[in-house]
Amino acid sequence: MLPDSFRCLLVDKPHAGAESATPISQIVRLSSERLPLGEVTIRAAYSSLNYKDALAFQGHRGVVKHLPHIPGVDVAGVVVDSSSPNIREGDQVLVTGYELGQSHWGGWSELVRVPADWIVQLPPGLSLRESMIFGTAGFTAAQSVMALERNEVEPSSGEIVVTGATGGVGSLAVRLLAHLGYEVVAVTGKQEQHESLLNLGAKRVLARGDIVEESQRPMLSAQWAGAVDTVGGAMLNSLLRSTRYGGCITACGLVAGAELSMTVYPFLLRGVSLCGIASADCPVAKRRQIWELLAGPWKPDNLEKYVAEVELEELPHEIEKILSGQVVGRVVVKLD
Repeated sequence: MLPDSFRCLLVDKPHAGAESATPISQIVRLSSERLPLGEVTIRAAYSSLNYKDALAFQGHRGVVKHLPHIPGVDVAGVVVDSSSPNIREGDQVLVTGYELGQSHWGGWSELVRVPADWIVQLPPGLSLRESMIFGTAGFTAAQSVMALERNEVEPSSGEIVVTGATGGVGSLAVRLLAHLGYEVVAVTGKQEQHESLLNLGAKRVLARGDIVEESQRPMLSAQWAGAVDTVGGAMLNSLLRSTRYGGCITACGLVAGAELSMTVYPFLLRGVSLCGIASADCPVAKRRQIWELLAGPWKPDNLEKYVAEVELEELPHEIEKILSGQVVGRVVVKLD
């Protein structure tokens, strides 16, 4: 049965007509009649905190299309209302990607309504909470691993670099790759987190300066079989120039810069592949396949390591931390 109202974290203008004023974020209770259009309504159990959510919390115009808005690019819970023949009340489901938490109200809410074709049934072997430990971050990391495999980069191929390794995508990429037998080189600017990355499965940990090469040389000494790059900029440039013949680099972030200024020599002389990772519009068949892998053979034993669980009231503090680069691992938002 659909409740009459729900709690959520709402981002809105401070007052009517305040188009240029800084948006405010607060926990409110809304009527269920205000939920957006969609065939399926979910009673949310968990969501998560991602960098994009932190920007949405601030009303960032590059993320939030309209105000008022509810952030949260992930959600997992139980269906309480459905007009879709393929989804029934009581089903345990999850949603990541599409426009959730951007142009569509997101997961930081007790009730979430979405189009039926955004829904993924929770696969056996995965709890609702575990699905949000993965969330978009884990889904992105898994897409990166699939790209490495697709390009025939195997555990025997050599070391795989993971940049931004203490973040959501990075820390889960370290776990997934280590679980699958790869030799992981974790890269971080946080010297105090070296031990934690070794605990997640990294074989060794390097500082950013150990990877980034500022010279203009078109090619560097070939070292890596591949990489999962979450930062972009000079880091991605250096990785491409220092990857071995037939290697593969996956790119899913741009916190260090969106520009890539280099020659095509790594592609032409070493056959290096650069694979972009786009999670939001991943086709549904591939999406389901990835979640089944994460629930089964790809599920690492240390999934619960470095996971913080918070409630809506605690999110502002965690948002400050993620914006200043202080979050390690994953933050799960408990809603039920």
